[in-house]
Amino acid sequence: MPHPDERVEYELWTNSNDECSPRCGEQVAFVRSFRGHAQILERGGYARFTPHYITWYCPEAFRLTRQCQSQCINHGRYCAPDREEDFGEGYEGKQVVVENLRQLCVHRVANESGLPWAWWDFAMDYKLRCSMKEKKYSKACAEEVVASLGLSLEKVLACMGDPDADADNAVLSKEQEDQIGRGSRGDVTILPTLVINDVQYRGMAGIYGMLVSISGILHDHLGTLQWEYLNQYSSELLLTYILKW
Repeated sequence: MPHPDERVEYELWTNSNDECSPRCGEQVAFVRSFRGHAQILERGGYARFTPHYITWYCPEAFRLTRQCQSQCINHGRYCAPDREEDFGEGYEGKQVVVENLRQLCVHRVANESGLPWAWWDFAMDYKLRCSMKEKKYSKACAEEVVASLGLSLEKVLACMGDPDADADNAVLSKEQEDQIGRGSRGDVTILPTLVINDVQYRGMAGIYGMLVSISGILHDHLGTLQWEYLNQYSSELLLTYILKW
């Protein structure tokens, strides 16, 4: 895996929806298990993390249909599927798009505040406090979580813009652009997807696999025997090495 500098840059493509399929459960488990490691790595300057969220667009000819109006914001420009596939039942796809947008903006505001690792706290707290299963997946619940982390709600809302406007949203347009593959990096089409130093990571989205990939970038700094020794042990040992490197 290429490593142009000594800092690992990685992305997680995920979703705020917690009832879409078993993959949603995998994403929740990953955030829960990797949060502490990710925050330590970023605080120490060893890694830079960026969350991403997949969106689709509705063809212009269908933008007035019930399907597009239920699943999309900004007049069909940014969409997410309805989890029940029943447009009169439960949460709508457009609610998921709005929450995905909010979480992107939480990360941007946290970065501007010098607290980029705060996204992990928001993502985990939101999943615990604002789940769909408990019928708490809402704007009000999300804003309570933002406030509890000491982030500026005003800045988050300004970043989000107006989801009802017949106009592009700069944050979500950038997400759609980043979904498209380039060079050795393919399109992002499934969740969860990890991208490390601009190369897609296709292993299990778990602590061990993640740390093995990150520590693999440091392989050139180790002798063969030391590398093999570290590589056969736990994520905690690999993390300890990364932090001491």
